[in-house]
Amino acid sequence: MTITFNKDLTALNTFRMGVSAAAYAEYNSVDELKEILENRELPGPMLPVGGGSNLLFTGDFTGTVLHSCIKGLILKRDNNGISVQVGAGENWDQFCLWAATEGLWGPENLSLIPGEVGAAAVQNIGAYGVEVKDIISGVDVLDTLDHTTGTIDVEECGYGYRESHFKGDWKGRFIVTSVTFRLTDGYAPRLDYGHVREAMQKAYGDKPLIPLMIRDEIIRIRRTKLPAVEELGSAGSFFKNPYVTQEEYEDIADIYPEVPHFPLPDGRVKIPAAWLIEKAGLKGYVKGNAAVYAKQPLVIVNHTGKASPREILSLERKIIRTVKSRFGITLSPEVEHI
Repeated sequence: MTITFNKDLTALNTFRMGVSAAAYAEYNSVDELKEILENRELPGPMLPVGGGSNLLFTGDFTGTVLHSCIKGLILKRDNNGISVQVGAGENWDQFCLWAATEGLWGPENLSLIPGEVGAAAVQNIGAYGVEVKDIISGVDVLDTLDHTTGTIDVEECGYGYRESHFKGDWKGRFIVTSVTFRLTDGYAPRLDYGHVREAMQKAYGDKPLIPLMIRDEIIRIRRTKLPAVEELGSAGSFFKNPYVTQEEYEDIADIYPEVPHFPLPDGRVKIPAAWLIEKAGLKGYVKGNAAVYAKQPLVIVNHTGKASPREILSLERKIIRTVKSRFGITLSPEVEHI
């Protein structure tokens, strides 16, 4: 366990915002986490973070930032299949690599997403037709109200598009300590999103696929579109893809017949936020030290490495205003604002 006061958080958030926390605490076990929560010298509120990859600090944090260093993978094979319990502090992509190396299907489409396992379960990360909820069976938590521990079944977590109860009505109550995933060693590639199937065919032809093949191709695709957070500060995809009514979609399609769209079972239509931002003329747009990434307009970047929270927020507002004016659609941020 490590506790630091007046902690500089610049290297602990992928946006590289130059902010600080009144206190910062790392823990290696549930018992250490309980000890931290019982420490009356630490200022509140308590803010659990993972790798700092899906959040924007809008200023200095006056409470205590909590960071899990709980590690470990426990693999079980039984009549119910294959499960693996993973510590919340494990690196997400390293878990994806481990699973693919073991020949286990499940997280390979989510490869190279930055962050840690606990935060992935809170955020319900997703990419290339897969959301992490699809492979979770349960989430182990500590209840901050009475410091008891337990496991919450995936069906009870309120998962939706980049949403969960952990981000909503449970926010501040439960701290994720580990996550259990359902994996399979049976042939289970998921290729029917975007150009994944086409890319796999081009790379491997008719060869039988293994998880490592899909992981490698997903990584290649992501690197052509998204900046490496260690090279250019960002929080990954900044905005959610909006859902519109069929009528709203048709109004846009009347003007832009080429608009990409994905009909949903409930009658709504999903339109890529990246397309809206690019069509609004903002791809590559630079505003001070912040910019819309030139290769993927869904990403806001710390263009010079010196962007302030105010500059990121100003660019965010400009994007929302411009898309709203052009298409009548209000974009919502996927990135959590602290």
